[in-house]
Amino acid sequence: MKNATVNFTTTEGTTNSTTQSFELMDGLEICGHVICLLFGVPIHSYILWSIVTGTGSGVASEFFIFNLSVCELGICLNNLFLVLSMCYTSLSGFEMFLAGLFFTGRPLFHCLMCVERYLAVVHPVTFLKYKPLRYRVICCTVVWFIVLGCCFLCLLVSDEMELLLFLVQFLLFFFIQLFCCVAVLRALKQSGPGERARERKEENHMKRRAFYLILITIVSMAIIYVPYIIIVFVTVLKHQVINAVWSFGLICYVLAGFVQPVLYLHSAGKFFRSSK
Repeated sequence: MKNATVNFTTTEGTTNSTTQSFELMDGLEICGHVICLLFGVPIHSYILWSIVTGTGSGVASEFFIFNLSVCELGICLNNLFLVLSMCYTSLSGFEMFLAGLFFTGRPLFHCLMCVERYLAVVHPVTFLKYKPLRYRVICCTVVWFIVLGCCFLCLLVSDEMELLLFLVQFLLFFFIQLFCCVAVLRALKQSGPGERARERKEENHMKRRAFYLILITIVSMAIIYVPYIIIVFVTVLKHQVINAVWSFGLICYVLAGFVQPVLYLHSAGKFFRSSK
């Protein structure tokens, strides 16, 4: 979020071409925010509606995606405040507060979903033990408290410290998901003793599906956050904001953010049903 680093200096070029390029980048950012609002709000609202009305596979199994959609709606609201704060600077405080959803909310809920798939494949007994809804509620409650603390932290810490915290969080969440992906891949190559061929085939299909879901999540997370990692290093080391990198990072962030809801809608048969 570029507004979080406005205290850093920018390049000294004041030519007309530089001014026009800055205006172009601002236009691209506004387009990214508008796309997030136009597509994100209806998609995540539809996911929440389908889960609440019971048209999905059950509240317990979809509780994490439910909370992720609530978080994504908050991010869409943050995009609205980002656009409005360009005209009304008094709204910048709301934008900075909601930035905690971007820094912590989305990656934490992605981690929960990856760990859930990891337990279902590698430790099925533990997964069945903690499958009831109350354990998911406890996990999500803890995550929301962490996200709320991060939101307040974004208001209190300096811009440079905020970016460093973001870097640490990204690396931590990314390696957790990478571990889940590798563990599921190893389990996919192993078969239990005495399994029949049909049972082994069904189990491998389930493991392979979980692995692909985790892999897609990791790739989408990398697409979302790698540009911002570049921004962190450039901004902190050179104390300079590069508008082109911010705009590119925002586009990646918006587009890759639709991966999880699209996967959910596809698995729930909301887009189209696969032929058997």
